[in-house]
Amino acid sequence: MSNDWVVWLNGKIVPETQALVPIRDRGFKYGDGAFDTTRTFSHRIFKLDEHLDRFYRSLNYLQIDPGVSRETIMQATEEVAAHNLKNVGADEDIWLTQRVTRGMDPADKERWPDYPERTVIVESRPLPLRERGRLYRDGIKIMTSSVRRPPPDTMSPRAKTHNYLNLILAELEVKARDPEAWPCLLDTNGNLAEGKGSNLFVVKDGALLTPKERYVLPGVSRQTTIDLARDAGMTVEEADLDVFDAVNADEVFITSTSFCICPVSSVNGAAIGDGSVPGPVTKQLIDAYVDYVDCDWYGQYLKHSN
Repeated sequence: MSNDWVVWLNGKIVPETQALVPIRDRGFKYGDGAFDTTRTFSHRIFKLDEHLDRFYRSLNYLQIDPGVSRETIMQATEEVAAHNLKNVGADEDIWLTQRVTRGMDPADKERWPDYPERTVIVESRPLPLRERGRLYRDGIKIMTSSVRRPPPDTMSPRAKTHNYLNLILAELEVKARDPEAWPCLLDTNGNLAEGKGSNLFVVKDGALLTPKERYVLPGVSRQTTIDLARDAGMTVEEADLDVFDAVNADEVFITSTSFCICPVSSVNGAAIGDGSVPGPVTKQLIDAYVDYVDCDWYGQYLKHSN
């Protein structure tokens, strides 16, 4: 990335390299904050309303008052996008992330009297097209971890918070076993939950099954895929799924903001279906997603697969 990227920090556009947050900020000390991330397709922001709705639900769950209106965050996102999209090619796109932390404790705030009551950030970065292109050609290898996703009666996974340690520990464990594998956490009942920033789908006999929303972050891309599948006449169900269901599925894929839909080639070393990547249902949904956003993001990734 060049030095031309900017950040919206507490009401001002500043160069990313000058966007500084106090070391006493609770977001830094405790992960006490919420965030959300969308992306662009052909330089157009995708479902910003839906992402901001989820963002404000997370803030409400954490009882954090952002101190700024939803409209202000939306305008800041559009402003950051307009500037930073100049730093990528016409055939590339960016992530856009909104963040709010609880700010500083009162005792710390006394030493920073001019700092706002909380930290509000909108930032962006280029999508990792080159790093992930081969995954669309070869499929993603998924492995489950011994680290479990916390149950809703401890900390709801439906809130997108700054505290990612649960997901990070699972990723570290999986990467130690296979550096090319991606983690999928189970819930405390042994059912498939989600990956680090991704939702999981299995295809069996033409129907789509996905873990229940109560146990996962309900992704905007997850819902988009569900809507596209139902529009195509497919059956979609939320269900308790375990590793047995995944390894015996006809197809498996993940969804996320950046991936959209990406095929899974194996789960815990077991090849999925007949080994074709993507499978026919996954490819049908990829094509529908491409048409829906009017951007060939699938070809965009494949172009960088070598």
